[in-house]
Amino acid sequence: MNDQRSCEGGHETHAFGSFGGTVREGLCFSSRRNMMKASLSGIAGLSLPQLLKQRATASTSSGVVKPNQSVILLWMTGGPSHIDMWDMKPDRPSDNRGPFSPVATAIPGEFICEHLPLQAAMLDKFSIIRSVDCRHSSHEPNMVMQTGHREAAPRVNPRGDQYPAIGSVIAKHRGSNHASVPPYIAFERSRSHIAYAGYLGREHNPFNANQAASLPVYDLVGKDSGKRSNPKMFRMPRDLSFERVQQRLGLLRELDHMRRELDHSGMMNAMDSYQQQAMDMLTGGRVQKALNLDLEPSAIRDRYGDHLWCQQALLARRLVEAGTAFVTIDLSYHTASGTWDNHGDNIPPYGGISKGLRPLLPLFDHLITTLVSDLEQRGMLDEVLVIAMGEFGRTPQLGTQGSTDGRNHWPHVMSMCLAGGGMRHGQIIGSTDADGGAIKTRPVTPGDLAATIYRHMGVPMDLTYEDDRGRPLFAVQENGKPISELI
Repeated sequence: MNDQRSCEGGHETHAFGSFGGTVREGLCFSSRRNMMKASLSGIAGLSLPQLLKQRATASTSSGVVKPNQSVILLWMTGGPSHIDMWDMKPDRPSDNRGPFSPVATAIPGEFICEHLPLQAAMLDKFSIIRSVDCRHSSHEPNMVMQTGHREAAPRVNPRGDQYPAIGSVIAKHRGSNHASVPPYIAFERSRSHIAYAGYLGREHNPFNANQAASLPVYDLVGKDSGKRSNPKMFRMPRDLSFERVQQRLGLLRELDHMRRELDHSGMMNAMDSYQQQAMDMLTGGRVQKALNLDLEPSAIRDRYGDHLWCQQALLARRLVEAGTAFVTIDLSYHTASGTWDNHGDNIPPYGGISKGLRPLLPLFDHLITTLVSDLEQRGMLDEVLVIAMGEFGRTPQLGTQGSTDGRNHWPHVMSMCLAGGGMRHGQIIGSTDADGGAIKTRPVTPGDLAATIYRHMGVPMDLTYEDDRGRPLFAVQENGKPISELI
């Protein structure tokens, strides 16, 4: 709440002033109980339904409404090495090709890393983009690739952190697939790893699911402590008095009774669908249930496994199933630049390619293939777009920063992979030159990636928002276009 007092009458201003709570209009009720009804109708019946209507009418440029689409972003914090994963150079000298060997895939004639055998076997479900132009992308904070804006580079642009995340744009201009869940959710290891709403306003920041779900606790180098987090987001404060608990229970009973009366009288049927969804948001517990892995069958939990990132992936599936539109998983143990920042074994805590990246690959291989297979078996894969990427690639040559086995940042090109979303997969898009240091064919820009996601989510390509000076900015930059090979 805002503590600033208005100049007239000494009344406090607050965040809900725009609801017009003191203005008498339409049907007016004088009793305390009916005042509560009117207040709820004002909050749930005016503000939220407008967002729901906006989401329902959002469409692609072709005018096709997509009401149940969603995105799961596997954010490989630190910048994974493209040459050692998805764009191998086996015929090059050892200081370029690295220590790993290629393995054949389900796409004839195409190879990826030997430590990704599960993904290789089902690469017909994926698309690999080897020609992503990630110039200006950096980390801490990680912004350019998560926003689609090259200007979103806080290290060189003082306003770089104000460009909104793609997830925030979707949250504001489309909303969630179910009214009672947040549209943009992140499993956030560090605030510097995830893009926020910026110019769009704090109300469109991601909901931090790590504060609401019980998850394994890992240290900064990825060691499982054997403990689980103790989330408090949905708990009552310890100092909450019995009297206040009783008052809250009384309010809940009032809400329940009010809903029964509305159902009995037919008023709920008289409300339009958006008002009914808003009422559901007030009276439901959908997010809490989605974040409770105890409600998931044990066979599915066992299939994903006990690792922190895998449990977050399972929760991401549960969240999109519950109606969330955009989920980001911060795949990092460390709170600094990120676990995929493999500069060298002499540069702790991330290690180099052999000792740092090598242990991550089987884990990632299991995580992404289990998630994609689970979505497909549930009939959700055409609706859910799965994306795995980081900030940039890594240098063509090993041995950076005095190490013999690390690679430095390389914002000239990177690889990424996608699955699902009803798109065309089983293909390799773009290529790099002989040593993997530059784009050879089919550059894909951050604007192209953003346009592809917005098309999938039914967000208009010509959408604009205002910066802090009231100037319009396009959500899709650099004349970005949806990646034609995918659609």
